[in-house]
Order: sequence, then structure tokens, then C-alpha cells
Amino acid sequence: MSQKMNITPPIAKKVPTSLEKHGDLRSDPYFWLRERENPEVTKYLNEENDYTKSILKDTKAFQKKVFEEMKGRIKQKDESAPYRDNGYYYQTRYDEGTEYAIYYRKADQEGTEFEVLLNINQLAEGHAYYDETGLNVSPNNELLAFGEDTISRRIYTLKIKDLKTGELLQDTIPGTSGSYAWSTDNQFVFYTVRDEETLRAYKIMRHKLGTPLEEDVMVFEETDTTFSTFIYNSKSKKYLILGSYQTVSQEYQVLEADNPTGDFRMIQPRERNLEYSIAHFEDHFYVLTNWKARNFRLMKTPENATSKENWQEVVPHRDDVLIEDVDVFRDYLVLSERFQGLTRLWVKPHAGEDYYVPFEEEAFLTYTAHHQEFETSTLRLGYQSMTTPPSVFNFDLQSKSFTLLKEQEVLGGFDSDDYRTERVFATVRDGVKVPISLVYHKDSSKGPTTPLLLYGYGSYGNSMEPYFSSARLSLLNRGFIFAIAHVRGGEEMGRYWYEDGKLLKKKNTFYDFIDCGKHLIEQNYTSSDQLFAMGGSAGGLLMGAIINLEPSIWRGIVAAVPFVDVVTTMLDDSIPLTTFEYDEWGNPNTPQFYEYMKSYSPYDNIEAKAYPAMLVTTGLHDSQVQYWEPAKWVARLRELKTDNNLLLLHTNMDAGHGGASGRFERLKEIALEYTFLLFLAGKIEN
Repeated sequence: MSQKMNITPPIAKKVPTSLEKHGDLRSDPYFWLRERENPEVTKYLNEENDYTKSILKDTKAFQKKVFEEMKGRIKQKDESAPYRDNGYYYQTRYDEGTEYAIYYRKADQEGTEFEVLLNINQLAEGHAYYDETGLNVSPNNELLAFGEDTISRRIYTLKIKDLKTGELLQDTIPGTSGSYAWSTDNQFVFYTVRDEETLRAYKIMRHKLGTPLEEDVMVFEETDTTFSTFIYNSKSKKYLILGSYQTVSQEYQVLEADNPTGDFRMIQPRERNLEYSIAHFEDHFYVLTNWKARNFRLMKTPENATSKENWQEVVPHRDDVLIEDVDVFRDYLVLSERFQGLTRLWVKPHAGEDYYVPFEEEAFLTYTAHHQEFETSTLRLGYQSMTTPPSVFNFDLQSKSFTLLKEQEVLGGFDSDDYRTERVFATVRDGVKVPISLVYHKDSSKGPTTPLLLYGYGSYGNSMEPYFSSARLSLLNRGFIFAIAHVRGGEEMGRYWYEDGKLLKKKNTFYDFIDCGKHLIEQNYTSSDQLFAMGGSAGGLLMGAIINLEPSIWRGIVAAVPFVDVVTTMLDDSIPLTTFEYDEWGNPNTPQFYEYMKSYSPYDNIEAKAYPAMLVTTGLHDSQVQYWEPAKWVARLRELKTDNNLLLLHTNMDAGHGGASGRFERLKEIALEYTFLLFLAGKIEN
């Protein structure tokens, strides 16, 4: 990687702009970068891309080597374990050399063969980006509804395929969220509409097949801009379930799917700080709720009396266990729980003793999957750890026996015995113990010269799992330790873990991450000369905050699609998702939240000081974090930083928040990030 002085970084022009709120004036000379259609914006982004390519020119061959290495671990011709639904078995396959999935099914009858439902490779032809979502087969098994996005804005066009003829129907509906549901008679499809500007899913429409879109009927409009809406079919197939949700509140309405033109009826009206979800079974609903239960409890209520005063407790609240989900079977309940930061599955037979699905490893990730039918005693579950590739099992709920259906095959000589995993706790500045998950090659030593990548997120109650990654092996095999800091703002240790890392407690997330880094240095896993950090989206905000608060302990940073201009974004309710997130970050229209947000917002706190080396990535069409946030951030860092460390911005001009589409194309972006880290760590080989 070249750092020659004759390679000059681009300098964004400054246009004096002042932003005022609550009598406070902020200067934002790079505000103009928001002008998406301005040719000067495109020119600047392309100049940054050219600069990044010039700096990385000497590593081009190494990047390709790492990409081919990661690609070479993936079994190119692969298929999933089939699952059964409504008389058919469904399977996903990949063909040799293809980027996208092919969806198959076959009837549950002797002598039948798998047939193609949807070949995404064909649909993606001619598109720089392609994503499908919401695949939903009609009750009579003859029609397939799905959404497609060719821009990467997460705005999907609903299409319907006739599975008898293989042809697409004329019914094509743009501007949807990808949330679809069928009526029992197969004549109506319900869909969710996105607001074109804010991208909020705000309206549920009913479409009768074969009729003009102008005749579609609005069945619900969510007028509260802090809520979004969605619709789906119940597992029982009896109900259409219409939901509205925000960070701290949910509300559900139901309608019999065989009465599609009827009126939805309320389960329980929304209340501030009341969260719940529902699952229908026989003549009642199960309700998973935080009502008088911080870590949630399981209730049930009759179909015809669903408001909360009718809820009866099935599983009580526990202070040390978070209930995350429930799967309902005819003779069993299976609860997905989180205990001491780890996932587990609790089986509750309607008759007999409760038990936990047994696993042997100390730290792992398990989850239920593909349960579309009640009449079964077989639990389909997934399992993985930081050293064990993802596996799919059938677990017999009666005999308590496992049947392995599929383990992700990792090519290239992978042996899980070559790797070690640990789980340690860092005591942070306020005395709280924060878990850290680590994985490394068995031959890697620990010490001041050992490179260590610390990954974090810490927002929205999203827990960072100790997951397996075949791509990550390219770091581990070159001596890196990879660690996940399970900081507050996630939900690893229960609901309070989330609540202690949001709103006016958001700084706990940043302090936890910094103190986890310091703990790993103190325990001689690494040193500040070899400590790296990575995070994306809200994890990119984390990266921006830690380099302002404590820049000296990090050798290098990778910030992917980072949410770094917090105050300006949260003050602009025209930006996608802003109003929906007031309960996560606070509403800066209130002085208290404005001041607190401003005190940590990465863009607003850049100073004239030395920063670590940084690689920042974004997508031009990002719907979650607009491209201009990282672009403005990099421009201001270039202006003020006093060091000579690398600062690179890479904008994918064809993609959005999730990066490139296609199973191999996205590896090129990972190869770029890993090459950056390996160069800084002195691990680039010829």
C-alpha cells in the first residue's frame, strides 16, 4: 500500500452553512454534499474512490488473493436442507459460479421431483444490484408473490408468478416494503406501501388479482410517523395479522383470511412502553409481552377476548432470562431465550417435564427455523459457534435426539480443531462486567505484537452473536485475534442491557467498547499498536465516537456505512427512518436530547488532533444511513486531523446499506477491509 507524498487526497469544497436549534449555532461547511443530483457531489465521491484505488494500488494483487481465498472456501454448488410447508418441500440451491439463489419445491408425494420456483440469477441479469424478498406462496400452492429491488433502497416491486405456467402475472405493484399476505381464496394479496421520501412503511393495501392498481383498497394507514406497519399470514393460516410498531410499542389487528374484505379487529391497542407479539393456536392467541415484565413473559388469551386484562400467564417473568421468541406446536412450546449473554431453547411439553435442548460447547448460537406446521414433534434448529460452521438439525422433541441435516462445508482444508474460542469479561468504568467473545488460530500467540480486531454494534437491542465466518479465517490464519465486545445497547444480558445503552445512556455503549479494548491490552492479548476496531451502521457511530473519545489506543478503524451525523439527521424528519428512531436516540427537538446527542455525535466532535488510520465505506443508494454522512465526516476529518495516517473513503456507486448483492461480489468489499487491516498490521505477504 502506497503512502507516497505525490498522491494527494481530494479536498471537498466548503460552503459556509449554519444550522441553528435551541439558540445553538453549528457550522456545517460540507452540508452541500447532501445534494444527490449535484454533479459536483458525484465528482467528489468519484475522486475519493480514485484516491482510495491509488493508495491501494500496490495491494491489488493481495486483495484478489484474499478474495479468491474467501471464495475458495465456499462450496459453489450447494443446497439447503428442505423443509415442509402445506404439502410441499422447499429448498434453496446455488449452482457453480452463480451469484444468486435458485428456489425449488416438490410435492410431498412419491416420485415427484424438485421444480424451480424462482431463479434469481435470471431475474438479476442486466442489473448491477438485485435483491428479492417476501417470497410467499398462495394457499392453493399455485401463485408466488415476491418483491424485487434493483436499486438497493429497500423499496420493492411486488410481482406474482403463476407456478402452473411459469409466467408472471400482469399484477405489478411498485413502492412496497416486501411484506405480503394472501387471502384464503387466493384472490387477494395484501401489501405494505413505503413513503417515497421517508421510506416509512405506512399503509396496508388490498389488491384483487387481475384488477387495475387504481382499484386497490387501503385497509389501514399508520398516521403516527414514529410507527411503521406490516402484514403477514398467521402460521395457522386462519388470520391476516396487521402490525404497527415503534421502538417501545407494538399493536396488532387481525382479520380472518377467508373474509378478506372484512374489517380488522384490534388485539390490544397501543400503549407507550407496551411491547407484545402474537401467535395464533386453536381457539386462542399466545402473547409474548413486556407488560409488567422487563425481560418479557408468555401469556395466552381467548380469540374473542384479546385485550390485556384477559391475558393469562403461561411462563412468568424472570430477572435473569430474556424471552426472545416462542414457537408453537400442537404438543409443545419452544421458547428462544437468552441467559448470561447466550442463546438457548427451552422445550415445554403440554404434558411432561420441561427441558433445555442440550449443547456441549461453552459459547454458541442456536435458533429455530422453518416451522410452518403445528402437527409435528420435530424441531428444526440451527447451531454454530465461532469455531463451528452453521449446522441444521432436526431435534426430536420426544426422544431428545439430534439428526444432522446439513453442516456448512468449508473448503480449503478447514479444521475446526485448528481454532480456539474464549469468552471473557471486562470490568468497565462503572463496575459493570461486559462479555467479550474471542476466536483465534491455535498457533497464534498473544502479546503486544498480536493484531486483534474488536468488533462492536450496541444499538436497537440487537445482540451480537458468537457466529462463524469462513471469510474471517483469512484474518485468523494470518495471526489475527477476532473479538466481539457485547456492549450495552445490545440485549445480550437482558432487557436492561439495552435500556442502559440508549437515549440519555448512549455513552455507555462507547465507554464499554473503549474499556473492552483496554482490558484486552491489559490482559496482554494485544497492544495499542496492534488493536483495531470495526463496526457498521450504528456500529459505525460507535467507531466515530471512540476515535473522538480515545483515539490513541487504536491502530486502525473500519467504519462501514457509519451513522455519524447524528444531530443533523435526527433533526430532519424528511430523511428515511428518522421519526421512527426517536425512541432509540431521542428527539433533538427537545433541548435535553439535543445537547446530549451533540455531545457525542461523531461529526460534531471532530477536533484538530491525531486520529488512527481509517477506512470508511458507504453506498450511494443507502436507505438507512445516507451516503452524505460518511462523506461529510471524511471531509471534515481531512480538514482537521493532525496526523499522517491513512484516511480512505470507498463509495459503492451501485449499492446501498447492505453493500453489493451476490454471494461472491460482497466478498470483494470484505477483501478490501481485510487488506486494509492486514497492511496496517504488517501482515501483507507477496
